[in-house]
Amino acid sequence: MSETEKQDLPPEALRALAEAEERRRKARAPDLPTELGGRDGPEPVRYGDWEKKGIAVDF
Repeated sequence: MSETEKQDLPPEALRALAEAEERRRKARAPDLPTELGGRDGPEPVRYGDWEKKGIAVDF
């Protein structure tokens, strides 16, 4: 969001944006255990398919 767009917002919206930015700064990545024999790359559950040995399966 550009500065000119932010100037057009009411004070409540600016406060909400500042609070959201603060939460994003404080958030940290979850400590996931190391998966043995799993797939490299993005989490398959999040992206909707699983690929193992060249076969993609939707679930």
